[in-house]
Amino acid sequence: MANSKQLFISLAIIAIFVPSISAVEYVVGDEKGWTINFDYQAWAQGKEFHVGDKLECVPPADDTSALTSGNDVITLTTPGRKWYICGVPQHCQVGNQKLLITVIPDIDDVASPTPSSPSPSQDIQPSSANILNSFSTLAFITTLLLILGVLGVFFG
Repeated sequence: MANSKQLFISLAIIAIFVPSISAVEYVVGDEKGWTINFDYQAWAQGKEFHVGDKLECVPPADDTSALTSGNDVITLTTPGRKWYICGVPQHCQVGNQKLLITVIPDIDDVASPTPSSPSPSQDIQPSSANILNSFSTLAFITTLLLILGVLGVFFG
Protein backbone atom coordinates (compact mmCIF):
# COMPACT_ATOMS: atom_id res chain seq x y z
CA MET A 1 0.00 0.00 0.00
CA ALA A 2 2.89 2.39 0.77
CA ASN A 3 4.30 1.85 -2.72
CA SER A 4 0.97 2.77 -4.25
CA LYS A 5 0.86 6.01 -2.29
CA GLN A 6 4.42 6.88 -3.34
CA LEU A 7 3.53 6.15 -6.96
CA PHE A 8 0.43 8.33 -6.69
CA ILE A 9 2.40 11.24 -5.20
CA SER A 10 5.11 10.91 -7.86
CA LEU A 11 2.57 10.87 -10.68
CA ALA A 12 0.73 13.85 -9.22
CA ILE A 13 3.96 15.86 -9.11
CA ILE A 14 4.79 14.89 -12.70
CA ALA A 15 1.28 15.88 -13.83
CA ILE A 16 1.74 19.34 -12.33
CA PHE A 17 5.04 19.99 -14.13
CA VAL A 18 4.42 18.37 -17.55
CA PRO A 19 2.34 21.25 -19.00
CA SER A 20 5.15 23.75 -18.37
CA ILE A 21 7.61 21.41 -20.07
CA SER A 22 5.54 21.40 -23.26
CA ALA A 23 6.14 25.11 -23.92
CA VAL A 24 8.80 25.89 -26.51
CA GLU A 25 11.15 28.87 -26.31
CA TYR A 26 12.18 30.30 -29.68
CA VAL A 27 15.11 32.67 -30.12
CA VAL A 28 13.73 35.03 -32.76
CA GLY A 29 16.11 35.02 -35.73
CA ASP A 30 18.19 32.20 -34.19
CA GLU A 31 21.87 33.20 -34.19
CA LYS A 32 21.14 36.51 -35.99
CA GLY A 33 18.84 37.64 -33.18
CA TRP A 34 16.48 40.63 -33.39
CA THR A 35 18.16 42.94 -35.90
CA ILE A 36 17.61 44.79 -39.18
CA ASN A 37 18.01 43.31 -42.67
CA PHE A 38 16.83 39.82 -41.73
CA ASP A 39 13.81 37.95 -43.17
CA TYR A 40 11.77 37.08 -40.07
CA GLN A 41 8.90 35.69 -42.14
CA ALA A 42 11.30 33.14 -43.64
CA TRP A 43 12.55 32.36 -40.12
CA ALA A 44 8.98 31.75 -38.90
CA GLN A 45 8.11 29.58 -41.94
CA GLY A 46 7.47 25.99 -40.87
CA LYS A 47 7.37 26.79 -37.16
CA GLU A 48 4.23 26.13 -35.16
CA PHE A 49 3.66 28.61 -32.33
CA HIS A 50 1.35 27.56 -29.48
CA VAL A 51 -0.17 29.33 -26.49
CA GLY A 52 2.45 29.10 -23.74
CA ASP A 53 5.44 29.22 -26.09
CA LYS A 54 7.94 32.04 -25.67
CA LEU A 55 9.69 34.33 -28.14
CA GLU A 56 13.09 35.54 -26.99
CA CYS A 57 14.26 38.68 -28.77
CA VAL A 58 18.02 38.94 -28.45
CA PRO A 59 19.65 41.88 -30.22
CA PRO A 60 23.13 41.50 -31.78
CA ALA A 61 25.98 42.51 -29.48
CA ASP A 62 26.50 45.77 -31.40
CA ASP A 63 22.82 46.86 -31.33
CA THR A 64 21.26 46.98 -27.84
CA SER A 65 19.45 50.28 -28.30
CA ALA A 66 16.31 48.80 -29.87
CA LEU A 67 15.28 46.74 -26.84
CA THR A 68 14.89 47.88 -23.26
CA SER A 69 16.41 44.89 -21.46
CA GLY A 70 18.71 43.49 -24.12
CA ASN A 71 17.00 40.12 -23.72
CA ASP A 72 13.22 40.45 -23.96
CA VAL A 73 11.00 37.37 -23.66
CA ILE A 74 7.41 37.43 -24.90
CA THR A 75 5.07 34.69 -23.64
CA LEU A 76 2.37 33.82 -26.18
CA THR A 77 -0.73 33.89 -23.97
CA THR A 78 -3.57 33.97 -26.50
CA PRO A 79 -4.21 32.30 -29.86
CA GLY A 80 -4.46 34.24 -33.10
CA ARG A 81 -2.34 36.41 -35.39
CA LYS A 82 0.40 38.41 -33.67
CA TRP A 83 2.48 41.24 -35.09
CA TYR A 84 5.84 42.26 -33.64
CA ILE A 85 7.69 45.32 -34.87
CA CYS A 86 10.73 47.33 -33.92
CA GLY A 87 10.15 50.66 -32.19
CA VAL A 88 13.17 52.34 -33.79
CA PRO A 89 12.18 54.63 -36.71
CA GLN A 90 12.67 53.04 -40.16
CA HIS A 91 13.68 49.61 -38.81
CA CYS A 92 10.35 48.09 -39.90
CA GLN A 93 9.99 49.75 -43.29
CA VAL A 94 13.61 49.87 -44.41
CA GLY A 95 15.26 47.20 -42.26
CA ASN A 96 12.44 44.60 -42.40
CA GLN A 97 12.51 44.24 -38.60
CA LYS A 98 8.97 42.89 -38.21
CA LEU A 99 7.40 39.52 -37.54
CA LEU A 100 3.90 38.12 -38.11
CA ILE A 101 2.98 34.76 -36.60
CA THR A 102 -0.17 32.77 -35.90
CA VAL A 103 -0.43 31.32 -32.40
CA ILE A 104 -2.32 28.03 -32.21
CA PRO A 105 -4.58 27.47 -29.18
CA ASP A 106 -3.57 25.05 -26.45
CA ILE A 107 -5.54 21.87 -25.74
CA ASP A 108 -8.08 23.66 -23.53
CA ASP A 109 -8.89 26.16 -26.30
CA VAL A 110 -9.49 23.52 -29.00
CA ALA A 111 -13.06 22.94 -27.79
CA SER A 112 -13.93 26.58 -28.51
CA PRO A 113 -11.78 27.84 -31.40
CA THR A 114 -11.47 31.56 -31.96
CA PRO A 115 -12.09 33.19 -35.35
CA SER A 116 -8.37 33.98 -35.65
CA SER A 117 -7.33 30.34 -35.19
CA PRO A 118 -5.76 28.70 -38.22
CA SER A 119 -8.09 26.49 -40.21
CA PRO A 120 -7.41 22.74 -40.42
CA SER A 121 -6.82 23.11 -44.16
CA GLN A 122 -3.70 25.25 -43.66
CA ASP A 123 -0.43 23.54 -44.54
CA ILE A 124 1.49 23.28 -41.26
CA GLN A 125 5.07 22.03 -41.55
CA PRO A 126 6.44 19.81 -38.80
CA SER A 127 9.50 21.03 -36.90
CA SER A 128 11.57 19.82 -33.99
CA ALA A 129 9.61 22.20 -31.75
CA ASN A 130 6.34 20.59 -32.91
CA ILE A 131 7.67 17.11 -32.19
CA LEU A 132 8.75 18.17 -28.68
CA ASN A 133 5.37 19.79 -28.05
CA SER A 134 3.52 16.68 -29.30
CA PHE A 135 5.70 14.42 -27.17
CA SER A 136 5.07 16.53 -24.07
CA THR A 137 1.32 16.50 -24.68
CA LEU A 138 1.41 12.71 -25.06
CA ALA A 139 3.43 12.43 -21.83
CA PHE A 140 0.87 14.61 -20.03
CA ILE A 141 -2.05 12.50 -21.26
CA THR A 142 -0.25 9.29 -20.30
CA THR A 143 0.49 10.67 -16.84
CA LEU A 144 -3.13 11.72 -16.42
CA LEU A 145 -4.34 8.24 -17.38
CA LEU A 146 -1.89 6.68 -14.89
CA ILE A 147 -3.18 8.95 -12.12
CA LEU A 148 -6.76 8.03 -12.94
CA GLY A 149 -5.75 4.35 -12.81
CA VAL A 150 -4.13 4.79 -9.40
CA LEU A 151 -7.18 6.65 -8.14
CA GLY A 152 -9.28 3.75 -9.37
CA VAL A 153 -7.20 1.36 -7.24
CA PHE A 154 -7.74 3.54 -4.14
CA PHE A 155 -11.40 4.36 -4.66
CA GLY A 156 -12.53 1.58 -7.00
